[in-house]
Amino acid sequence: MYKFVEHTADIAIEVYGKTVEELFRNATLAFRDAFVFPEKVKGEEKREITVKLEGESEEEKLEYALYDWLNELLYLFDAEHFAALDVKVKVDGVVKGELKGGKLSSEAVKVEPKAITLHKFKVEKNDFYKAFFIVDI
Repeated sequence: MYKFVEHTADIAIEVYGKTVEELFRNATLAFRDAFVFPEKVKGEEKREITVKLEGESEEEKLEYALYDWLNELLYLFDAEHFAALDVKVKVDGVVKGELKGGKLSSEAVKVEPKAITLHKFKVEKNDFYKAFFIVDI
């Protein structure tokens, strides 16, 4: 589950998950829905993303990993014109994702993301995982 949060000039997103895997999957789907018309993505391709879990606390490790993950999605979007439509995520010392998606055409792009910002970037764990991030557009 995720929701878009009203923000001036950027896109702010809150993402939730019962597990770390679900949090990263939902972040991927939120990124997709913010920037892509999924029905207009062409072809079927696969990509993999692997990010490290580094930091002192669990929340710090997840913040760094989610930030790196989102930047990988942005790289695929910008440099390879690839949109992830779905993802399977596994966590075992690293966060690894198997992305399924396709090529972006100009008709498939809602708006172009420019950067994942660290402004107010946060991952918290209570009864579930919650992340907040802002994407510069």
